[in-house]
Amino acid sequence: MKKQDFIKAVAESANVSQSTASDCFDAVVDTITGALKNGDKLTFVGFGTFAVKERSAREGRNPRTGETIKIAAAKIPSFKAGKALKDAVN
Repeated sequence: MKKQDFIKAVAESANVSQSTASDCFDAVVDTITGALKNGDKLTFVGFGTFAVKERSAREGRNPRTGETIKIAAAKIPSFKAGKALKDAVN
């Protein structure tokens, strides 16, 4: 499902215009992004949890040359599905 398909489905489900649904979607994504940038954790009971995890520095290999390279530490966004979402999918 692409973003436009999702927005159309939300608009039909909520009985609002696609423009309103698109604005709401963008606001939700911006809010989640802003919270993760600040290092906050977002929990939606039954749906899941968004958080930022730390990935430590490590050594890797260039697959083309086999040369060892250093991979810098990084912060990565993560999502852990809640029980209700897992049960719905299964």
